[in-house]
Amino acid sequence: MKAKVSYFTIFFAFTILGSVVNVSMAATCDVTQLAPCLDAMTSSAAPSPTCCARLKSQRTCLCQYLKNPFLKQYVNGPNSRKVGTACGVLFPTC
Repeated sequence: MKAKVSYFTIFFAFTILGSVVNVSMAATCDVTQLAPCLDAMTSSAAPSPTCCARLKSQRTCLCQYLKNPFLKQYVNGPNSRKVGTACGVLFPTC
């Protein structure tokens, strides 16, 4: 009986640890992080290094932003793709 309890405890601990690691490795999606890109996405201005760094850090969130009707107009605009290209960030196909 003790062996079953020990195996269950070890399994439970690894399950919890695995979920904590997955959560900590996931990007935190925060569209306000793209504020330095707003000028470049809405005009012909070149993206700043800060914009490019933020865009790269938020790349995994772009599909989420594209699916949001309030954000889509900014993230899916023609200049947004140019900003992505200038920053070396490919926009995903969602």
